[in-house]
Amino acid sequence: MTKEVNSSGKNRVVITGLGVLSPNAHGLTEYEQALRSGTSGIRFFETLAELKFGCQIGGAPQGVEELKHQYLPEEDLLAMNQAMTYAAIAGMDCWRDAGLREISPESDVDWDTGAIIGAGIGGLDTVGEKLIPKVDAKRVRRLGSTLVEQVMASAVSAKLGGILGLGGQVYSNSSACTTGTEAIINAYFHIKEGRAKRVMAGGAEGSSHYIWAGFDGMRVLNTKSNDAPELGSRPMSASANGFIPGSGAGLLMLESLESALERGVRIYAEIGGANVNCGGHRGGGSMTAPNPEGVIRCIHAALKEGNIQAQDIDAINGHLTATFADPKEIENWGNALGRKNDDFPLVNSTKSLIGHGLGAAGGLECTAAILQLYKGFIHGSLNCEDLHPEIESIKNSVVHKTQDFDGQYIAKSSFGFGDVNGCIIFRKWQN
Repeated sequence: MTKEVNSSGKNRVVITGLGVLSPNAHGLTEYEQALRSGTSGIRFFETLAELKFGCQIGGAPQGVEELKHQYLPEEDLLAMNQAMTYAAIAGMDCWRDAGLREISPESDVDWDTGAIIGAGIGGLDTVGEKLIPKVDAKRVRRLGSTLVEQVMASAVSAKLGGILGLGGQVYSNSSACTTGTEAIINAYFHIKEGRAKRVMAGGAEGSSHYIWAGFDGMRVLNTKSNDAPELGSRPMSASANGFIPGSGAGLLMLESLESALERGVRIYAEIGGANVNCGGHRGGGSMTAPNPEGVIRCIHAALKEGNIQAQDIDAINGHLTATFADPKEIENWGNALGRKNDDFPLVNSTKSLIGHGLGAAGGLECTAAILQLYKGFIHGSLNCEDLHPEIESIKNSVVHKTQDFDGQYIAKSSFGFGDVNGCIIFRKWQN
């Protein structure tokens, strides 16, 4: 008989629903196929060229202008920006995938379900397109009554909480590029400690040029692949020239094992262990770079929290952005696990297919990790045939083409501005 609590007496936490809206797919079937086939979602944006961006390519969900009308009434859409819309579509898909009650404005409040959905930058498209122009034009009274709803930091979670009628704690977190993974980890501890039966968690980010502009100004984006978008995102590559901005939403339904078994629903995976921390901007860490000791401590804490051995990790879905940090990330994992060269776990980067989704990255990539664990495959990483010299030592572990996978554990890492780290370990579900 399956034990519903772990040895510490805490609830076991499983994944019972997934929802994804990514640059290369909408929905789980399309996303799985895109991952397996190595389909890139990176495209050229005429707007970026007109605005003289150095990087004129990016990843944004396709067909959303038509798709959103299948999910949301016009009245709601008038008060929603990109991140809110992306989160709503992925969230409604996740809710249905988890086998929960019909979505309806007349339904009762679900007091047992909450949401933690974050964004890194969120409503900056609304600020750029509506708030600043009208304020500067002295037309404040024409801003309308819903602008605050679109620019407040909790917009993505608050709107979805109303659509679904959630009665548990509903809030948004924001930890730069660690946001989505941190949200999932926070939800995990909520359920493990008995504060909720279910929590939908992940991240969303819009695709506005206002959101991407700051990174272009930092010179951290790839400016050399504007004429070949699919070749632009090059994690682990010697010819990596910076990351490609992405967007979308990836959401997971986390649930106590007791609740999932009671409902008799499909279980995708179990969360084995997790941890978040900060490197304190010391020891080489800064606002924009991780302290290696902080990364290693985060990984060690996730392993310890789940009573998982370093040798148990079969694969790593890395943060791996196609910047100078990639070799360091691989080095940190090797040091944390004590596994190097041919003993290194399999490793891939979903960003090679969809770009860097910023606040949405963790949700999109955790969804990819779970699908791989559940369906038994590891997707290939694009554009890293020319491995960085400092990564050559683990060349046999870098997955270039999709392959079968029968492992038990996939680790997902995320690292964000502010020297913040997140590590979550997914365990294959077995009855």
